[in-house]
Amino acid sequence: MPWQRLVAEVGGEVLSDGRPAFREVVFTVPRQSGKTSLALPWEAQRAIGWEHLGPQVISYSAQDGSSARKKLLQDQLPLLERHQKALGIKRIYTGSGPFEGVVWENGSRLSLLASTEDAGHGQTIDLAVKDELFADHDDRRDQALIPAMATRRFGQVLACSTMGTDDSVPWNRLVERGRLACEAGKTDGIAYFEWSAPPDSDIADPALWSSFMPALGFTIDEDTVAHALEQMPENEFRRAWGNQQTKADDRVIPATLWNAVCDPNVEAQGQAVFAIDATPERSAAAIAVCSVGELPVVEVVEHRRGNPSWLVDRVVGLSEKNERAPVVVEARGPAGSFAADLERRGVRVVAVSSAEFVAASGRFFDGVVEAKMRVRREPVLDAAVAAAVRRAVGDSWAWGRRSAQEDVSPLVAATLAFWGAQNGPPEADFFVI
Repeated sequence: MPWQRLVAEVGGEVLSDGRPAFREVVFTVPRQSGKTSLALPWEAQRAIGWEHLGPQVISYSAQDGSSARKKLLQDQLPLLERHQKALGIKRIYTGSGPFEGVVWENGSRLSLLASTEDAGHGQTIDLAVKDELFADHDDRRDQALIPAMATRRFGQVLACSTMGTDDSVPWNRLVERGRLACEAGKTDGIAYFEWSAPPDSDIADPALWSSFMPALGFTIDEDTVAHALEQMPENEFRRAWGNQQTKADDRVIPATLWNAVCDPNVEAQGQAVFAIDATPERSAAAIAVCSVGELPVVEVVEHRRGNPSWLVDRVVGLSEKNERAPVVVEARGPAGSFAADLERRGVRVVAVSSAEFVAASGRFFDGVVEAKMRVRREPVLDAAVAAAVRRAVGDSWAWGRRSAQEDVSPLVAATLAFWGAQNGPPEADFFVI
């Protein structure tokens, strides 16, 4: 697409000594505009086109390890497999092990970089791809990458994302720096590209969409955008399709309130209740647990992408290890179909009705707002809470699975676990192991 060609041609410029003209290339576009199909050839070109400098190390990262793995395995590696021989690829690793990524015949490597402060320790990186930066609330990715690239004179950083909220501190700072560089007419250091709707524009006017949606007419059509406009809250449409920064408080659960109850070091201990949920498409599933007590602790035990066939065995194991701890599931929800199998295998299933799920959603919201719980901080749960939307049910509401832009199964499982723990203690003592 023309926008991709522009970014590649300018961001890929080199100086007379062979160094990239721009150490940092930053671009921001609306959702579904083709970020991956630009980042992937950039990675491949680094692996092949810079081999005169020796084997190149390329690291890809997203908002969390699970999301990065999904994007690499589902979006990038299948495209490389089709041209493995032509691209000089020695081997593609897709299994869950110590290495997932690509090794070229010349020794270059593409791999994942975890979004943790110490992820890059001991590494040297030639090309760092930072995807979905809007989801970062601190500088841990840069704390991992900057030292790993310090000695790489020919190194380059490719940063891309849709706009976030005012809580997206690292991304907003980078956007501001890029805009200032453009205003100052800088031609080195950072190359910045932005396609977004002006703040005062009529976001619902189809006549304006092509001015800030560079993929419109290529991979996106007007009917798709119009449907999104009808289905999504205005603030989320502005962020996802208008590529405008929104307020963090536009989230159902404001980031400040969520952060106040989160702690990466707390654990659910003592009497506890488990809960499960899956996406409507059965493309992911989650297990959560909540302790029973005056100040309940909620945590996500496990979350996996892909077919949730693993769920029953995992839940049976958890229940058996915890003295037949009960498991809560929404009877008419996507994971409700697992209830019969779980019961046949001796698990005590607590099936909640649709009305109870509405009540559970409200109670979880109140528990966060009133700080009546503690939550073990997990990236997948943070992402689900950030993406959460309300689905109207009569005069009340429940968490919307289909209307959410991300997988919210960790949030729904946590909500059901909290509901189960709050509705009286289990019949016997259950301990989380």
